[in-house]
Amino acid sequence: MAELTTLESLLEMGFDRNRAEKAVANTGNQGIEQAMDWLMEHENDPDIDEPYVPPAGNILGGEAQSQPSTADSSEGQEGQESFEGIAGGDIGYIETEDGVKRPMTEEEKNEQVKRLEELMRVKQAERRERERAEEVEREKQRRKQGQELQQMRQKLQDDEMKKIAEQRQREKMEDKMARQRVKEKIARDREERAQKFGGIAPSSTTASSHPGQPSPSSPTSQGPPPTKKEYDESRIQVRLLDGSTITTVFKAQEPLAAVRVYVQMNGNTPEGQDFTLLSPYPRHVYTELDMEKPLKELGLVPSAVLVVAKK
Repeated sequence: MAELTTLESLLEMGFDRNRAEKAVANTGNQGIEQAMDWLMEHENDPDIDEPYVPPAGNILGGEAQSQPSTADSSEGQEGQESFEGIAGGDIGYIETEDGVKRPMTEEEKNEQVKRLEELMRVKQAERRERERAEEVEREKQRRKQGQELQQMRQKLQDDEMKKIAEQRQREKMEDKMARQRVKEKIARDREERAQKFGGIAPSSTTASSHPGQPSPSSPTSQGPPPTKKEYDESRIQVRLLDGSTITTVFKAQEPLAAVRVYVQMNGNTPEGQDFTLLSPYPRHVYTELDMEKPLKELGLVPSAVLVVAKK
């Protein structure tokens, strides 16, 4: 009758019969404390209020459960020890001085139920405190994981920005080195031209300062027409956007692109300003294809005047 006594005690405390029967059956009739713990742990189960259906041959309060195993008996004994001070060892019974157990009166039962309800409230409070502590710990873990994830994302973003900055720095350095190489090449070419034609300039200056004197090499008699001279260089004068001019000498086989690079390096054209070159007389605008053609092929030898124009 121990099961029925525990069941009755749960019913006296106000538990639904379906819940009370399930608590007694699922705890193996180990005592009121185990039954109360089971009810608190499973109070939110979706099937907690469904009628209890015992397994075949196992009826609540029948012979199948009236003889618990040795292990269950020992566990039940341990579960009952905490309630011996409340119910005298058997819930619903009181042991008299001569060792005879008698049923409790209604007043004694009510007192026992009150004590069990108080114990129930204490256990519920402990459970709520335990769940609150677990929730606080879970929240700490969640925030910690969120911070670690944010730090990881920030590190990835910083690494990506660093890579982009390094790439831009490399590109800027490469562009600077390319411009420097072009400047050095133009300077070398200019120096070579100056060394090659260094002795011609004075004689031409002298000739221009005495226009009235006849040249000693002028022919005094008619002879065969002179052969057409082959020029291997061209003197190019470039008029810039602000009206100023720059002049230099290029080899006849150099492409027109060399003139454009020279203007970029030595002219006052704003950096990044795209421009093209044209001949004023007759007017001809040079295209990108023309930039690859030699000066001689474009008719810019032995000299020519070019104008810088915005695209």
